[in-house]
Amino acid sequence: MAAKSFDLIVIGAGPGGYVAAIRAAQLGLNVAIVEREHMGGICLNWGCIPTKALLRTSEVYHLMERAKEFGLSADKIGFDLDAVVKRSRQVAGQLSGGIGHLMKKNKITTVMGEAKLTGKGKVAVKTDKGTEDLTAKNIVLATGARARQLPGLEGDGDLVWTYKDALAPKRMPKKLLVIGSGAIGIEFASFYHTMGAKATVVEVMDRILPVEDAEISAFAKKQFTKQGMVIKEKATVKKLDRAKGKVTAHIEIGGKTETEEFDTVISAVGIVGNVENLGLEELGVKIDRTHVVVDEYCRTGVEGLYAIGDIAGAPWLAHKASHEGVMVAELIAGKHPHPVKPEAIAGCTYCQPQVASVGYTEAKAKELGYKIKVGKFPFIGNGKAIALGEPEGMIKTIFDEKTGELLGAHMVGAEVTELIQGYVVGRQLETTEEDLMNTVFPHPTLSEMMHESVLDAFDRVIHM
Repeated sequence: MAAKSFDLIVIGAGPGGYVAAIRAAQLGLNVAIVEREHMGGICLNWGCIPTKALLRTSEVYHLMERAKEFGLSADKIGFDLDAVVKRSRQVAGQLSGGIGHLMKKNKITTVMGEAKLTGKGKVAVKTDKGTEDLTAKNIVLATGARARQLPGLEGDGDLVWTYKDALAPKRMPKKLLVIGSGAIGIEFASFYHTMGAKATVVEVMDRILPVEDAEISAFAKKQFTKQGMVIKEKATVKKLDRAKGKVTAHIEIGGKTETEEFDTVISAVGIVGNVENLGLEELGVKIDRTHVVVDEYCRTGVEGLYAIGDIAGAPWLAHKASHEGVMVAELIAGKHPHPVKPEAIAGCTYCQPQVASVGYTEAKAKELGYKIKVGKFPFIGNGKAIALGEPEGMIKTIFDEKTGELLGAHMVGAEVTELIQGYVVGRQLETTEEDLMNTVFPHPTLSEMMHESVLDAFDRVIHM
C-alpha cells in the first residue's frame, strides 16, 4: 500500500498537538494527527482537567464544612468517593470527545496508533490493523511527558500512587505522604487533605512550590500548616518499606533520618519527556535529559521536524504547548509568528489557597540586574475578599524602577488563577505602572487588589 501523503503530520494529540493540527488546517494545510491513547492527551484525560474537577469538589466540601460562618446549616456532610471520581472522569470524557469532533470539523485525518519516524518526512504508525505509512514535508513532535519514577519510589497502584492512581483512587487515604511540592504534588496534597486525609509533604528544595516567588511560597506554607498539613523542606525520602496496608518512609532531614508510617504515598517528583521509540536518535535529533533540544521556533535542527510542549522542555504547561503549536503551524504555512517567551507564560496551582504568577520573581529580577520597585496588597484589605469569607492572601507586583515595566506578578489566595490573566495581558501590551495606575478597576472585585498592589509599589496605595 502506498504511503499517504500530507503537508503536516502531528504526533501526539494533547493540547500542543491537536492545537497545532487545527491551526495548520485553518491555514489550508492537509494535516494528519497520530495519537496512541486518548484525544486531548494527558492534560485533558489524566492531568489539568480531571484534577480541577476533583479540586472543585474539595472546595465545595470545604465550604460545606464552613456553612455556619455564612449563616447556613449543613448537617451530616460527607462524600461518596466513587461519585467524586466519576464526576471527574465524566468531565474529562466530555472534553476528550470534543477534541475528536474538532478534528472532523477541521478535516484532519486522525490515526490511532504508535508512531515512529522511519526517515526524513516518513512516519510508520502501528495500528490495530497493522502498519500505516505516512509521509509529509513537515512533522511536529508533541508526544508530551510522563511522571518521573525514582528507584525505590515507583508506583505500585496500591500503596504508592502515581498521578493516575491519585486521580482514580480506590480508597480514601487516612495518612498520606506526598513526595514533591511542585504544582502536581501540592494540588494532590491539598485535595486529599481537604477531604480528610492527614497529609505530609516532603520537598527536597529549601521551600515548597520552588518555582514561585519566595514570599508567596512562605505565605502558602503558612496557610497549609494552619490547615494541619505537615511540610518538610530540605528533606529527601531515601526509601519506602512496603508492608500489608502500610508504607514506612525513611525521610532524611537536617542530616538525620527519621521513619514514619503512612497508608498511602503519592510520588510527584517531576516528569520525563516521551522521547523513546520514536526513531529520533537515528535522525540525529539532539536530546538532553529526556527533552528534545529546540530553538526559539521549536525547530529541532533536522529540517522539517519540530518539537513542542512538554517534550521540548520547561515550563511544562498546557498553554505553552498550545501556543507553540500555533506558532509552528504558522511558521510551516509561511507566516512570520513571534516566538513564545517563557517569562510571558503564567503558572497556576489550584490548591487552597490558589497560587498564580507570571514573569520574574523578586530574586530573579535582582539577579538580572534590575533596580526594582515592589508593591504588595493583602486580601484582608479588600471588601470582596472579606465578603467571600476569603481574607487570606496577597498580591505582589515587581516593576523596573527606571522604565516602569511590569517585570513580574505573584499571587496567593482565592481565585488568583483567574486574576493573573490581567497582568499577563498587561505584560503582552507592554504596559507600564502609569497605565495600570490609570486603569479603573470595578468595585467590589478581587481585581481591585491588583490595582492596589501597583499603587503600593509607587507609594500611592489607598486602602492600607
